[in-house]
Amino acid sequence: MKLSRYGQRYSGQSDIIDLMQDLGSALRDNPQMLMMAGGTPARIPAAEQLFQHTLQLLLQDDDATFRLLGRYQGPKGDLAVRKLLAMQLREDHGWPLTADHIALTNGGQSAFGILANLLAGDSSEGRRRIHFPLVPEYLGYADVGLTADFFSGAKPLIQLLPDGLFKYGLDRSAAIPDATAALCVSRPTNPSGNVLTDDEVAFLDQSARARGIPLILDAAYGLPFPGLQYDDSKPYWSDNTILLLSLSKVGLPGTRSGFVIAKPELIEAFSRANTILNLAVGNLGPALALQLLQGRQLQRLAHDVLRPWYQAKATTAVAAIQHALQSSHNSSHSNVPCHIHRPEGAFFLWLWFPELAGSSAQLCHRLRQAGLLVIPGEASFIGLAEPWQHSQQCLRLSYAVADTTLEQGAAILGQVLQQSP
Repeated sequence: MKLSRYGQRYSGQSDIIDLMQDLGSALRDNPQMLMMAGGTPARIPAAEQLFQHTLQLLLQDDDATFRLLGRYQGPKGDLAVRKLLAMQLREDHGWPLTADHIALTNGGQSAFGILANLLAGDSSEGRRRIHFPLVPEYLGYADVGLTADFFSGAKPLIQLLPDGLFKYGLDRSAAIPDATAALCVSRPTNPSGNVLTDDEVAFLDQSARARGIPLILDAAYGLPFPGLQYDDSKPYWSDNTILLLSLSKVGLPGTRSGFVIAKPELIEAFSRANTILNLAVGNLGPALALQLLQGRQLQRLAHDVLRPWYQAKATTAVAAIQHALQSSHNSSHSNVPCHIHRPEGAFFLWLWFPELAGSSAQLCHRLRQAGLLVIPGEASFIGLAEPWQHSQQCLRLSYAVADTTLEQGAAILGQVLQQSP
Protein backbone atom coordinates (compact mmCIF):
# COMPACT_ATOMS: atom_id res chain seq x y z
CA MET A 1 0.00 0.00 0.00
CA LYS A 2 1.42 3.36 -1.04
CA LEU A 3 0.62 6.28 1.22
CA SER A 4 0.83 10.00 0.61
CA ARG A 5 3.00 12.21 2.79
CA TYR A 6 -0.15 12.94 4.78
CA GLY A 7 -0.81 9.21 5.10
CA GLN A 8 2.73 8.47 6.16
CA ARG A 9 2.66 11.25 8.71
CA TYR A 10 -0.62 10.32 10.34
CA SER A 11 -0.30 6.54 10.18
CA GLY A 12 3.21 6.50 11.62
CA GLN A 13 4.65 6.62 15.11
CA SER A 14 3.13 9.16 17.50
CA ASP A 15 3.45 9.64 21.23
CA ILE A 16 -0.28 10.27 21.65
CA ILE A 17 -1.07 7.06 19.74
CA ASP A 18 1.40 5.18 21.92
CA LEU A 19 -0.31 6.60 24.98
CA MET A 20 -3.79 5.60 23.87
CA GLN A 21 -2.60 2.14 22.83
CA ASP A 22 -0.87 1.72 26.19
CA LEU A 23 -4.06 2.64 28.01
CA GLY A 24 -6.00 0.16 25.90
CA SER A 25 -3.54 -2.72 26.15
CA ALA A 26 -2.24 -2.43 29.72
CA LEU A 27 -5.24 -4.04 31.38
CA ARG A 28 -5.25 -6.83 28.77
CA ASP A 29 -1.60 -7.51 29.57
CA ASN A 30 -2.14 -7.28 33.32
CA PRO A 31 -5.71 -7.09 34.71
CA GLN A 32 -4.25 -5.90 38.03
CA MET A 33 -2.37 -2.98 36.46
CA LEU A 34 -2.67 0.27 38.40
CA MET A 35 -3.78 2.83 35.80
CA MET A 36 -2.30 6.22 36.68
CA ALA A 37 -1.33 7.26 33.16
CA GLY A 38 -4.28 8.76 31.31
CA GLY A 39 -6.27 11.95 31.35
CA THR A 40 -9.63 10.38 32.10
CA PRO A 41 -11.45 12.34 34.83
CA ALA A 42 -12.38 10.69 38.10
CA ARG A 43 -15.77 9.16 38.76
CA ILE A 44 -17.42 11.61 41.15
CA PRO A 45 -20.92 10.52 42.22
CA ALA A 46 -22.39 14.03 42.47
CA ALA A 47 -21.27 14.82 38.91
CA GLU A 48 -22.50 11.51 37.50
CA GLN A 49 -25.90 11.94 39.14
CA LEU A 50 -26.26 15.41 37.63
CA PHE A 51 -25.33 14.15 34.16
CA GLN A 52 -27.70 11.19 34.41
CA HIS A 53 -30.58 13.39 35.54
CA THR A 54 -29.91 15.89 32.74
CA LEU A 55 -29.79 13.16 30.10
CA GLN A 56 -33.05 11.65 31.38
CA LEU A 57 -34.75 15.04 31.05
CA LEU A 58 -33.62 15.28 27.43
CA LEU A 59 -34.86 11.80 26.59
CA GLN A 60 -38.27 12.41 28.18
CA ASP A 61 -38.95 15.26 25.75
CA ASP A 62 -39.77 14.15 22.20
CA ASP A 63 -38.58 17.38 20.59
CA ALA A 64 -35.37 17.39 22.63
CA THR A 65 -34.72 13.76 21.70
CA PHE A 66 -35.17 14.57 18.01
CA ARG A 67 -32.77 17.51 18.28
CA LEU A 68 -30.31 15.20 20.04
CA LEU A 69 -30.45 12.32 17.57
CA GLY A 70 -32.16 13.38 14.39
CA ARG A 71 -30.46 16.46 12.98
CA TYR A 72 -27.10 18.08 12.24
CA GLN A 73 -25.67 21.10 14.02
CA GLY A 74 -24.88 24.22 11.98
CA PRO A 75 -21.24 25.08 11.17
CA LYS A 76 -20.67 27.00 14.42
CA GLY A 77 -22.81 24.68 16.53
CA ASP A 78 -26.08 25.16 18.38
CA LEU A 79 -27.01 28.86 18.49
CA ALA A 80 -28.89 28.63 21.79
CA VAL A 81 -25.93 27.30 23.74
CA ARG A 82 -23.57 29.82 22.11
CA LYS A 83 -25.88 32.70 23.02
CA LEU A 84 -26.28 31.49 26.60
CA LEU A 85 -22.55 30.93 27.15
CA ALA A 86 -21.71 34.34 25.67
CA MET A 87 -24.25 36.03 27.94
CA GLN A 88 -22.94 34.31 31.06
CA LEU A 89 -19.32 35.12 30.25
CA ARG A 90 -20.29 38.77 29.71
CA GLU A 91 -22.08 38.85 33.06
CA ASP A 92 -19.44 36.95 35.02
CA HIS A 93 -16.20 38.32 33.55
CA GLY A 94 -17.09 41.40 31.52
CA TRP A 95 -15.90 39.85 28.26
CA PRO A 96 -17.63 41.59 25.30
CA LEU A 97 -18.83 38.38 23.67
CA THR A 98 -21.68 37.45 21.36
CA ALA A 99 -22.65 34.09 19.88
CA ASP A 100 -20.42 34.96 16.90
CA HIS A 101 -17.36 34.79 19.18
CA ILE A 102 -18.05 31.11 19.98
CA ALA A 103 -17.90 27.87 18.01
CA LEU A 104 -18.58 24.37 19.26
CA THR A 105 -15.95 21.69 18.69
CA ASN A 106 -15.55 17.94 18.53
CA GLY A 107 -13.28 18.03 21.56
CA GLY A 108 -10.10 19.89 22.36
CA GLN A 109 -7.73 17.66 20.34
CA SER A 110 -9.69 18.19 17.13
CA ALA A 111 -10.12 21.91 17.81
CA PHE A 112 -6.41 22.48 18.43
CA GLY A 113 -5.45 20.56 15.31
CA ILE A 114 -7.68 22.71 13.13
CA LEU A 115 -6.63 25.97 14.77
CA ALA A 116 -2.92 25.18 14.67
CA ASN A 117 -3.02 24.37 10.97
CA LEU A 118 -5.14 27.42 10.17
CA LEU A 119 -2.39 29.58 11.62
CA ALA A 120 0.91 27.73 11.13
CA GLY A 121 2.65 25.67 8.48
CA ASP A 122 3.59 26.61 4.94
CA SER A 123 2.47 30.08 3.89
CA SER A 124 3.34 32.86 1.45
CA GLU A 125 5.74 34.10 4.13
CA GLY A 126 7.49 30.75 4.47
CA ARG A 127 7.01 28.10 7.14
CA ARG A 128 5.45 29.43 10.34
CA ARG A 129 5.34 27.69 13.71
CA ILE A 130 3.33 27.48 16.89
CA HIS A 131 5.56 28.54 19.78
CA PHE A 132 5.28 27.18 23.32
CA PRO A 133 6.78 29.85 25.59
CA LEU A 134 6.98 27.35 28.46
CA VAL A 135 7.50 23.62 28.05
CA PRO A 136 6.71 20.90 29.10
CA GLU A 137 3.34 21.00 27.32
CA TYR A 138 0.59 18.56 26.37
CA LEU A 139 2.10 15.69 24.37
CA GLY A 140 -1.07 15.46 22.25
CA TYR A 141 -0.09 18.70 20.54
CA ALA A 142 3.14 17.30 19.15
CA ASP A 143 1.94 15.58 15.98
CA VAL A 144 -1.03 17.66 14.82
CA GLY A 145 0.93 19.76 12.33
CA LEU A 146 0.49 19.02 8.63
CA THR A 147 4.14 19.97 8.08
CA ALA A 148 7.33 18.97 9.80
CA ASP A 149 9.15 21.38 12.13
CA PHE A 150 5.77 22.74 13.20
CA PHE A 151 6.57 23.79 16.78
CA SER A 152 9.17 25.67 18.73
CA GLY A 153 9.49 25.82 22.50
CA ALA A 154 11.28 27.59 25.35
CA LYS A 155 12.64 26.16 28.58
CA PRO A 156 10.98 27.28 31.82
CA LEU A 157 12.59 28.79 34.85
CA ILE A 158 12.71 26.30 37.73
CA GLN A 159 12.10 27.46 41.29
CA LEU A 160 12.83 25.03 44.13
CA LEU A 161 10.25 25.30 46.90
CA PRO A 162 10.11 24.00 50.49
CA ASP A 163 8.83 20.50 51.31
CA GLY A 164 10.30 18.85 48.23
CA LEU A 165 8.26 20.86 45.72
CA PHE A 166 9.26 22.96 42.73
CA LYS A 167 7.53 25.22 40.20
CA TYR A 168 8.00 26.16 36.56
CA GLY A 169 7.93 29.84 35.69
CA LEU A 170 7.82 31.79 32.45
CA ASP A 171 11.22 32.97 31.22
CA ARG A 172 10.29 36.43 29.98
CA SER A 173 13.76 36.95 28.53
CA ALA A 174 13.38 34.02 26.13
CA ALA A 175 13.11 35.20 22.53
CA ILE A 176 10.05 34.45 20.41
CA PRO A 177 11.28 33.04 17.06
CA ASP A 178 10.72 35.20 13.98
CA ALA A 179 8.58 32.63 12.15
CA THR A 180 6.02 32.32 14.95
CA ALA A 181 2.34 32.20 13.94
CA ALA A 182 0.88 32.00 17.46
CA LEU A 183 1.85 31.51 21.08
CA CYS A 184 0.24 28.59 22.89
CA VAL A 185 -0.03 27.64 26.56
CA SER A 186 -2.31 25.36 28.53
CA ARG A 187 -3.57 26.61 31.89
CA PRO A 188 -3.47 24.55 34.06
CA THR A 189 -0.74 22.77 32.18
CA ASN A 190 -0.93 19.14 31.28
CA PRO A 191 1.43 17.48 32.27
CA SER A 192 2.86 19.50 35.17
CA GLY A 193 -0.21 20.97 36.89
CA ASN A 194 1.43 24.40 36.58
CA VAL A 195 -0.85 27.45 36.48
CA LEU A 196 0.57 30.51 34.78
CA THR A 197 -0.04 33.57 36.92
CA ASP A 198 -2.45 36.27 35.78
CA ASP A 199 0.55 38.52 35.18
CA GLU A 200 2.32 35.88 33.08
CA VAL A 201 -0.75 35.39 30.89
CA ALA A 202 -1.14 39.15 30.41
CA PHE A 203 2.55 39.40 29.50
CA LEU A 204 2.17 36.66 26.88
CA ASP A 205 -0.91 38.32 25.41
CA GLN A 206 0.91 41.64 25.19
CA SER A 207 3.95 39.96 23.60
CA ALA A 208 1.75 38.20 21.04
CA ARG A 209 -0.21 41.36 20.26
CA ALA A 210 3.01 43.31 19.71
CA ARG A 211 3.99 40.77 17.04
CA GLY A 212 0.54 40.71 15.43
CA ILE A 213 -0.12 37.08 16.38
CA PRO A 214 -2.71 35.47 18.69
CA LEU A 215 -2.30 33.74 22.03
CA ILE A 216 -3.91 30.29 22.19
CA LEU A 217 -4.97 29.62 25.78
CA ASP A 218 -6.04 26.01 26.33
CA ALA A 219 -8.21 25.90 29.46
CA ALA A 220 -9.36 22.28 29.13
CA TYR A 221 -8.71 21.84 32.87
CA GLY A 222 -9.20 25.44 33.83
CA LEU A 223 -11.50 28.40 34.20
CA PRO A 224 -14.37 29.03 33.93
CA PHE A 225 -15.10 25.28 33.76
CA PRO A 226 -14.15 22.66 34.87
CA GLY A 227 -12.35 25.10 37.15
CA LEU A 228 -9.51 22.85 38.29
CA GLN A 229 -7.27 25.73 39.40
CA TYR A 230 -6.41 25.76 43.09
CA ASP A 231 -5.27 29.35 43.53
CA ASP A 232 -7.01 32.70 43.15
CA SER A 233 -6.04 33.21 39.50
CA LYS A 234 -8.70 34.54 37.14
CA PRO A 235 -10.09 33.39 33.78
CA TYR A 236 -8.56 35.26 30.87
CA TRP A 237 -9.75 36.33 27.43
CA SER A 238 -9.05 39.24 25.11
CA ASP A 239 -9.74 39.97 21.46
CA ASN A 240 -6.24 38.65 20.76
CA THR A 241 -6.84 35.40 22.66
CA ILE A 242 -8.14 32.08 21.35
CA LEU A 243 -9.62 30.37 24.39
CA LEU A 244 -10.29 26.63 24.29
CA LEU A 245 -12.80 25.12 26.72
CA SER A 246 -13.81 21.48 27.05
CA LEU A 247 -16.52 19.34 28.61
CA SER A 248 -14.14 16.39 28.98
CA LYS A 249 -12.65 17.21 32.36
CA VAL A 250 -16.04 18.24 33.70
CA GLY A 251 -16.65 14.49 33.54
CA LEU A 252 -17.97 14.13 29.97
CA PRO A 253 -15.00 12.93 27.88
CA GLY A 254 -17.22 10.60 25.88
CA THR A 255 -19.18 13.51 24.39
CA ARG A 256 -16.02 14.86 22.64
CA SER A 257 -17.32 18.40 22.99
CA GLY A 258 -15.85 21.81 23.65
CA PHE A 259 -15.80 25.48 22.70
CA VAL A 260 -13.51 27.90 20.89
CA ILE A 261 -13.85 31.53 21.96
CA ALA A 262 -12.14 34.09 19.70
CA LYS A 263 -12.81 37.10 17.51
CA PRO A 264 -15.58 36.45 14.98
CA GLU A 265 -13.39 36.33 11.87
CA LEU A 266 -11.31 33.52 13.35
CA ILE A 267 -14.46 31.69 14.52
CA GLU A 268 -15.76 31.90 10.94
CA ALA A 269 -12.54 30.42 9.57
CA PHE A 270 -12.49 27.69 12.20
CA SER A 271 -16.14 26.77 11.57
CA ARG A 272 -15.62 26.49 7.83
CA ALA A 273 -12.60 24.24 8.27
CA ASN A 274 -14.39 22.14 10.87
CA THR A 275 -17.36 21.69 8.53
CA ILE A 276 -15.11 20.51 5.70
CA LEU A 277 -13.26 18.06 7.95
CA ASN A 278 -16.06 16.89 10.26
CA LEU A 279 -19.30 18.09 8.63
CA ALA A 280 -20.82 18.93 12.03
CA VAL A 281 -20.15 18.70 15.72
CA GLY A 282 -21.96 16.06 17.74
CA ASN A 283 -25.28 16.87 19.39
CA LEU A 284 -24.94 15.23 22.80
CA GLY A 285 -22.35 17.59 24.33
CA PRO A 286 -24.09 20.81 23.25
CA ALA A 287 -27.48 19.49 24.43
CA LEU A 288 -26.10 18.63 27.85
CA ALA A 289 -24.18 21.92 28.01
CA LEU A 290 -27.32 23.93 27.29
CA GLN A 291 -29.20 22.20 30.09
CA LEU A 292 -26.29 22.52 32.53
CA LEU A 293 -25.66 26.19 31.76
CA GLN A 294 -29.31 26.99 32.41
CA GLY A 295 -29.59 27.67 36.11
CA ARG A 296 -25.76 27.83 36.16
CA GLN A 297 -25.52 24.19 37.18
CA LEU A 298 -22.25 23.79 35.27
CA GLN A 299 -20.58 26.64 37.14
CA ARG A 300 -21.80 25.35 40.51
CA LEU A 301 -20.57 21.86 39.69
CA ALA A 302 -17.13 23.23 38.84
CA HIS A 303 -16.84 25.45 41.91
CA ASP A 304 -18.63 23.42 44.57
CA VAL A 305 -17.84 19.83 43.58
CA LEU A 306 -15.00 19.38 41.09
CA ARG A 307 -12.44 21.88 42.35
CA PRO A 308 -12.58 20.87 46.05
CA TRP A 309 -12.63 17.16 45.16
CA TYR A 310 -9.52 17.33 42.99
CA GLN A 311 -7.71 19.77 45.27
CA ALA A 312 -8.15 17.42 48.22
CA LYS A 313 -6.99 14.52 46.07
CA ALA A 314 -3.86 16.46 45.08
CA THR A 315 -2.94 16.87 48.75
CA THR A 316 -3.47 13.15 49.34
CA ALA A 317 -1.36 12.27 46.29
CA VAL A 318 1.61 14.43 47.30
CA ALA A 319 1.56 12.96 50.81
CA ALA A 320 1.38 9.39 49.46
CA ILE A 321 4.31 9.87 47.07
CA GLN A 322 6.48 11.63 49.64
CA HIS A 323 5.72 8.99 52.29
CA ALA A 324 6.58 6.14 49.92
CA LEU A 325 9.81 7.73 48.77
CA GLN A 326 10.85 8.53 52.32
CA SER A 327 10.10 4.96 53.38
CA SER A 328 12.14 3.56 50.51
CA HIS A 329 15.03 5.85 51.41
CA ASN A 330 14.96 4.71 55.03
CA SER A 331 15.02 1.05 54.02
CA SER A 332 17.72 1.23 51.35
CA HIS A 333 21.18 2.61 50.80
CA SER A 334 19.99 3.68 47.35
CA ASN A 335 18.20 7.00 47.10
CA VAL A 336 16.87 8.85 44.08
CA PRO A 337 15.92 12.41 45.07
CA CYS A 338 12.53 13.52 43.84
CA HIS A 339 10.92 16.95 43.48
CA ILE A 340 7.17 17.24 42.87
CA HIS A 341 5.82 20.15 40.87
CA ARG A 342 3.48 22.07 43.14
CA PRO A 343 0.00 20.87 42.09
CA GLU A 344 -1.77 24.10 41.15
CA GLY A 345 -4.42 22.62 38.87
CA ALA A 346 -5.54 19.77 36.59
CA PHE A 347 -5.16 16.29 38.14
CA PHE A 348 -1.58 15.22 37.58
CA LEU A 349 1.57 15.02 39.65
CA TRP A 350 4.76 15.81 37.76
CA LEU A 351 7.79 14.19 39.35
CA TRP A 352 11.37 15.28 38.70
CA PHE A 353 14.28 12.96 39.55
CA PRO A 354 17.41 15.12 39.06
CA GLU A 355 19.78 12.21 39.78
CA LEU A 356 17.88 9.52 37.86
CA ALA A 357 20.08 6.83 36.32
CA GLY A 358 18.89 6.38 32.75
CA SER A 359 15.78 8.06 31.39
CA SER A 360 12.24 8.44 32.66
CA ALA A 361 11.11 6.23 29.76
CA GLN A 362 13.26 3.44 31.16
CA LEU A 363 11.92 4.08 34.66
CA CYS A 364 8.33 3.96 33.38
CA HIS A 365 9.05 0.64 31.66
CA ARG A 366 10.28 -0.79 34.96
CA LEU A 367 7.21 0.58 36.73
CA ARG A 368 4.94 -1.02 34.15
CA GLN A 369 6.62 -4.37 34.69
CA ALA A 370 5.93 -3.90 38.41
CA GLY A 371 2.24 -3.19 37.76
CA LEU A 372 2.05 0.64 37.60
CA LEU A 373 1.31 2.54 34.39
CA VAL A 374 2.50 6.17 34.31
CA ILE A 375 3.75 8.49 31.54
CA PRO A 376 7.40 9.37 30.83
CA GLY A 377 8.04 13.06 30.40
CA GLU A 378 10.27 13.15 27.31
CA ALA A 379 7.49 13.66 24.76
CA SER A 380 6.12 16.72 26.58
CA PHE A 381 9.20 18.87 25.91
CA ILE A 382 7.99 19.91 22.47
CA GLY A 383 9.95 22.12 20.10
CA LEU A 384 13.18 22.62 22.05
CA ALA A 385 16.09 23.40 19.76
CA GLU A 386 18.67 21.55 21.87
CA PRO A 387 18.61 18.45 24.13
CA TRP A 388 17.93 19.15 27.81
CA GLN A 389 18.76 16.62 30.51
CA HIS A 390 15.79 17.72 32.62
CA SER A 391 13.44 16.40 29.91
CA GLN A 392 14.76 12.87 30.58
CA GLN A 393 14.16 13.10 34.32
CA CYS A 394 10.39 13.65 34.69
CA LEU A 395 7.23 11.56 34.68
CA ARG A 396 3.52 12.22 34.98
CA LEU A 397 0.95 10.35 37.02
CA SER A 398 -2.77 10.96 37.43
CA TYR A 399 -4.37 11.28 40.85
CA ALA A 400 -7.91 11.01 39.46
CA VAL A 401 -8.03 7.56 41.03
CA ALA A 402 -9.10 5.89 44.27
CA ASP A 403 -7.00 6.53 47.39
CA THR A 404 -6.09 2.84 47.52
CA THR A 405 -4.71 3.06 43.98
CA LEU A 406 -2.69 6.13 44.97
CA GLU A 407 -1.19 4.33 47.96
CA GLN A 408 -0.39 1.18 46.01
CA GLY A 409 1.06 3.13 43.10
CA ALA A 410 3.23 5.22 45.41
CA ALA A 411 4.49 2.07 47.09
CA ILE A 412 5.46 0.52 43.73
CA LEU A 413 7.28 3.71 42.76
CA GLY A 414 9.25 3.63 46.01
CA GLN A 415 10.11 -0.04 45.59
CA VAL A 416 11.24 0.27 41.97
CA LEU A 417 13.45 3.28 42.79
CA GLN A 418 15.23 1.15 45.39
CA GLN A 419 16.26 -1.33 42.73
CA SER A 420 19.25 -0.85 40.48
CA PRO A 421 18.22 -0.09 36.87
